[in-house]
Amino acid sequence: MTQPAWVRRFRATDISFPRWARDAPHRCLYTSNRSGTAELYGWDRQEARHVQLTSRPEGTTWGVIHPDGESVWWFDDTAHDERGRWVRQAFDVSGAAGGKAEIAFPDLAPGYPVGLALGHRVAAVGMSERGGVRLHLHRFDSAATTTLYESARHAQVSAMSYDETLLAIEHSEHGDADYPAIRVLRTGCGTVVGEIAGELWDGIGRTLHAVAFAPCPEDSRLLLHHERSGRSEPMIWDLAADTFVQPHIDLPGELSASWYPDGSALLIRRHWLARDELYRYDLGAESLARVETARGVVWGHGVRPDGTVEYQWSAGDRPSAILTESGSPVLEVVEPAPPSAALDDAWVDGPGGRIHALVASPPAASGPMPTVFWLHGGPGGEMTDSFFPIRAAFVDAGFRVVHVNYRGSSGYGAAWRDALRPAPGLVELEDVAAVRDWAVDTGLSDPDRCVITGKSWGGYLTLLALGTQADRWAAGIADVPIGDLVALYEDEMEPVREYDRSLFGGSPEQIPDKWARSNPITYTDRVKAPLLVIASTNDPRCPIRSVDNYLARLAELGTPYEDYRFEAGHMSVVVEEQIKQMARQLDFLSRHLSGPPEDASSAPKL
Repeated sequence: MTQPAWVRRFRATDISFPRWARDAPHRCLYTSNRSGTAELYGWDRQEARHVQLTSRPEGTTWGVIHPDGESVWWFDDTAHDERGRWVRQAFDVSGAAGGKAEIAFPDLAPGYPVGLALGHRVAAVGMSERGGVRLHLHRFDSAATTTLYESARHAQVSAMSYDETLLAIEHSEHGDADYPAIRVLRTGCGTVVGEIAGELWDGIGRTLHAVAFAPCPEDSRLLLHHERSGRSEPMIWDLAADTFVQPHIDLPGELSASWYPDGSALLIRRHWLARDELYRYDLGAESLARVETARGVVWGHGVRPDGTVEYQWSAGDRPSAILTESGSPVLEVVEPAPPSAALDDAWVDGPGGRIHALVASPPAASGPMPTVFWLHGGPGGEMTDSFFPIRAAFVDAGFRVVHVNYRGSSGYGAAWRDALRPAPGLVELEDVAAVRDWAVDTGLSDPDRCVITGKSWGGYLTLLALGTQADRWAAGIADVPIGDLVALYEDEMEPVREYDRSLFGGSPEQIPDKWARSNPITYTDRVKAPLLVIASTNDPRCPIRSVDNYLARLAELGTPYEDYRFEAGHMSVVVEEQIKQMARQLDFLSRHLSGPPEDASSAPKL
């Protein structure tokens, strides 16, 4: 029996961008769902051999290859709850499954990871717990681990210099985790361990991130991303000279950068209107040259030792591919995912400015249609012109799909991203409502068959919208949502808890009214649309008690709902579980929307 196209998209082999070892670039590490679960794979390009290195029921997604290419370090958490320890195992593509993993830092207790930087002599590792953050330095010759930095506020390990004498960290001692400062510490090679070599902070309202030190011996240049002009741009900080270089790149959009191997140039990723372009910026000549890529999104990229650019690309209608700058494939998938509908751009006037939306329609679609408004997470995420099996499944079932890059989304400048802070959740939904009304007024959407859905923060917005915009929505699907913000704050993992405190400007105890206004549980008495909630019982980012509280309130009110539970972390990386969840959503809509799309009944009941 031939599988539906939407099922084949989920089951198709997916490969992340392969990251190579700095000193052994023929050895690469990537993530793939080839086994049916996302796991880490090693690839020896000289021997043209691939091997699965990890195998856990819940999958493995966080891994780093050591600079010498002899080992792989991966994070061993419990059922994908993101709390655990770093382990290391040999890089081995002989077919021995990589050998046995061992705990990398035996004297460190389990926690939430906040950065890892590997060198030949030392490693820097950050761990977060409710008591705060500790950043450690581990020496391989003595197996000694020293605490370099600790704070009750969020901090993380960001980058280590090529000679391993300097370590860049980000910290929020100034009070807001969204706008960190960068501190560069000495690792003790000839100086006092932890001595400050430099400090930089751009103030509240401007993010600042350390990317990487120059990949060259005796080079103290640190590549940063800053927002001094209101958008992300690269900057180079020379620690030895205490000077800065800010490349002048006269292109609109958000700019990020990485090093060319000899440190003479930067590979620039320009993100503009939900799509990407690549450029080479020559630091000496101060010149910019385009690296040709197709229209779409670049997920990962890097420059090989010979100067060749490799990147991972996809578009709304085309699945991911790993390519060189000439367009030739680096890795080929035997059975790629079936293509889907292309995305069209729409611009809608909203209460805070023009809103960018992306629209996918079934073939030969015409007239008002049942429409799924699928909202991204974050909140600082973004929907892009990239391949998305969930969207494709809805389109196959006869729905038009609309994505809204509401205020709070990345990709449109710092002011747009931060505009939600006065009223998180409510601000974003003003923009969602504006796009929904535009879709109805222009004849794209049937006003009686508008569905709101999304994952994580998008699931939170779904529950909030069903209570605050009840008349606009015919149904809602809240995927790993937040139902009660107070329970969320009490139970969530510490790095995310710190972010939420910064987002709201304080804790629920400090500003209870603001949290209550944005809390979905506040509006449960107004919910009337059919609701499906999909939730993980082991979610560290959107803990289950938040969902339980919300659904218990609905039950007290006699409001019907459906829920589906699964065991994983924030989201499952098991392919068959993903298919089960998608089938549940399609079945839910086929039962609850009047006059369902013709193809919706064909969804398999798995």
